[in-house]
Amino acid sequence: MTDTVLPLSANAKTEADIDPTLDLVEAINALRKEKNAVILAHYYQEGEIQDLADFVGDSLDLSRKAAATDADMIVFCGVRFMGEVAKILSPGKIVVIPDAEAGCSLEESCRPEPFAAFRAKHPDHVAVTYINCSADIKALSDVIVTSSNAEVIVNSLPKDKPILFAPDRHLGAFIAKKTGRDMTLWPGSCIIHEQFSEKELVKLKTRNPKALVAAHPECPESVLRHADYIGSTKGILDYVIKTDNQEFIIATEPHIIHQMTKAAPTKTFIPAPFAEGACASCADCPFMAKNTLEKIYLAMLNEGPALQVPEELRTQALKPLERMLELSASVPMGGSSNAQ
Repeated sequence: MTDTVLPLSANAKTEADIDPTLDLVEAINALRKEKNAVILAHYYQEGEIQDLADFVGDSLDLSRKAAATDADMIVFCGVRFMGEVAKILSPGKIVVIPDAEAGCSLEESCRPEPFAAFRAKHPDHVAVTYINCSADIKALSDVIVTSSNAEVIVNSLPKDKPILFAPDRHLGAFIAKKTGRDMTLWPGSCIIHEQFSEKELVKLKTRNPKALVAAHPECPESVLRHADYIGSTKGILDYVIKTDNQEFIIATEPHIIHQMTKAAPTKTFIPAPFAEGACASCADCPFMAKNTLEKIYLAMLNEGPALQVPEELRTQALKPLERMLELSASVPMGGSSNAQ
């Protein structure tokens, strides 16, 4: 798989070089102005990172918003594939991520050589690929989708064309059920959404009978069958804000609750449970958790870890992204903006 993260320079500063008395938020704000940078934070980041960002949202919407700014630097507080998308859409901008090791279980589950072989076995299929994948996989795909536009895009494809869907099998199964399309699924899954427990969710609903369940379609079908709403992270956020109900069980990475609480402080949001006995923070994405204020500061100071997508790969990966944008033009961008 193509290594899209450039190595840091030999004289790059490390956490050991940070003055312990430094006000990190103040220092980051100073670098934001000095570097003409825009800071993006995914909904699954810690609340203090979300509050620091210029834009908070889902991965693709953040990249599109950053591309529309006049920023020279994009600081993407999320995971590596998100930084790649930002670089693909904004090749002339410096794109940095706080931690080069912030990957994604879905991305790791779908490698280029096995995926190319998967495609070769089904030459008559359209390859529809979830955005949670590497630039290499995007370049091997016909069209990219997100959880918010997958149904629209799949419905727009020729009815006589069978579909390959990768890498999330749960999202693929959900879309196949919604659209009635013939879909062959890659066997990947998100390590967080995979672990929500149907048994414990039923118990939680019994203890909170007024709570509605909002779930991400990366969850297994056994969990989705109990949901009152199924949708993307932004879709879930909009649902709990706009719905009159006052209590909700949230079956996705729980840091989204930070935005829910800010938007609807009088409502109650309960994280969906893992198996009995699981730790309270088990539902936190370990990859998203690699990002910290210290690493954001250093990424801006060092201008790295920086993303570099080779031009041939970038143009190949851009094609299915552009097709997605064309086919989903009617699906509005999501995300919220923080005033600075």
